[in-house]
Amino acid sequence: MRVLLETARVEGIVADGVPVLVALSGGADSLALAAATAFEAPKQALRAGAVVVDHALQAGSADVAIRASRQAAALGLDPVTVRRVAVGTAGGPEGAAREARHASIAEVASDVGSPLVLFGHTLDDQAETVLLGLLRGSGPDALSGMPPLARRAAGPAYGRPLLGVRRHVTRAVCVAAGLVPWDDPQNEDPAYGRVRVRTSLMPALERDLGAGVPEALARTAEQLREDSAALDHFAEEMAEDLAEHSEAGISLSVRELAANPPALRQRLVRLAVESEFGVTLTRTQTLEVCRLVTDWHGQGPIDLPGVRASRSGDRLAFTAG
Repeated sequence: MRVLLETARVEGIVADGVPVLVALSGGADSLALAAATAFEAPKQALRAGAVVVDHALQAGSADVAIRASRQAAALGLDPVTVRRVAVGTAGGPEGAAREARHASIAEVASDVGSPLVLFGHTLDDQAETVLLGLLRGSGPDALSGMPPLARRAAGPAYGRPLLGVRRHVTRAVCVAAGLVPWDDPQNEDPAYGRVRVRTSLMPALERDLGAGVPEALARTAEQLREDSAALDHFAEEMAEDLAEHSEAGISLSVRELAANPPALRQRLVRLAVESEFGVTLTRTQTLEVCRLVTDWHGQGPIDLPGVRASRSGDRLAFTAG
C-alpha cells in the first residue's frame, strides 16, 4: 500500500490533500484494502474514501451495499458513496457488470475529485487472470495480467496494492480487525469461468504440480508486463519516424514495417490506429492488416470498425471508415 501510494505521488497522480477511493464490495479483499487504506493514506497526507456499487443483481444487494458503506465509515473513510447501477447484457453477465461498475466508479471519482481508485485484486486474482488468458489463447498483453498502477485515457488511475497478497491473508486481516466480510454467492457459482478456474482447475494444478502455482503465474504476468512495456516504448519511439499524418488519416512506411519483427510491427499498426482513431484492434484484425505488409498481392482495402486500411505503393494508409 505505502509503495503504491508513493509511486502514485512520484508519477504526479496524487498530491497532498486529494482523496483516494477504495472500490468496496464488502468482500474480504476489498474490506481488508479499506482498512489498510484508512491506516496508510493519512500518513501520505491523503484523504481516503470509498465507493460501493450495488449491481442490483441479487436479492438483498441494497442491504449488502449499505452494510459495506457503514463498515467503511466506521474505518474512518470519508466520503463514502453508494451507487446503484443498471447492468446491461452486452459482453455477457460478467462483462456487463464490470462495465456498469467501472462507469459508476469513474463518475463518483469525478464527483469527489479523486485521481486514484484502489481495487482489492489479490495475487490469486492475478494468477486466475493469467490462467484464463492462457486457456483463451490470449496474447502477451492479456497474459501480463493487471498492473499495480495504471493511468487511463479517461477517468481516474487504477491502483491494485494487494497483487502480492494471497486471498487467505485478506480474510485473516478481516478477522484480526474484527471486520465481517460479505461472501458473494456468485463466487461459488460454476456457471462463471473464473469460478471454475478458482475452485477446480487451480486446486488440481497445485495438487498435481505442487504448491506455488499461483505465485508462478503471477511472476509470469510481471515478466510479460515488463516485456510488453519495453516493446510499447520502442513502438512509440519508432512511430515518429514511420508515420505521416494527413487530413484523411495516417500512413506508415511499408518498408520500415517489414524490416521489424512481427511483435513490433503489430504494435506499430495498433498504435497508429488507436492514436489516430481511438480504435483498439484485436489480434485477428491486426494480423489481417499486417498481411498488407508481408503478403501483399494487390489486394484491396480492409474495412475495420470505424477504420479502413489500404496499401498504396510503400505506404500503409488508415482512413476513417
